Amino acid sequence: MKEILEILEKDARTTPQEIAKVTKKKVDAVKKAIKKFEKDGVILKYKTIINKEMVRDESRAVRALIEVRIVPQRGHGFDQIAERIYRFPEVVSSYLLSGTYDLLLVVEGRDIQAVSRFVSEKLSTLDNVRGTVTHFLLKKYKEDGDILKRAERDKRIAISF
Repeated sequence: MKEILEILEKDARTTPQEIAKVTKKKVDAVKKAIKKFEKDGVILKYKTIINKEMVRDESRAVRALIEVRIVPQRGHGFDQIAERIYRFPEVVSSYLLSGTYDLLLVVEGRDIQAVSRFVSEKLSTLDNVRGTVTHFLLKKYKEDGDILKRAERDKRIAISF
């Protein structure tokens, strides 16, 4: 059944019929397994990956990676403060890290100033936050294993002598 998850993770549009061919399972067994994965919360949702560089949209958001150093709380560790932080609508993703910083946040705002305001007015003012470092994303080349840039054809004219 792990095979089914691996196939869907690579391409959620793969049909149960296609999965059945690859895994040599019956189509009904594949459909039943997928339904069970969805019911049990193994499959949370299906998602489309959009290369936002290709979409010419003036309202495109700015993304930043923010490293956060926090003080864990007695009896709760990092979980309670992490939950408080990831509930902010600006936080797209949140990860617990090892190393110098404790959390890595992916934050989105309509511009650099909006992200800066989030850090200065919401994030850094929390009691258990001890420090932050913000890195603005300038360009994405690859995300979740998918290369976002299409191979460009060479437009140069061949010259021979």
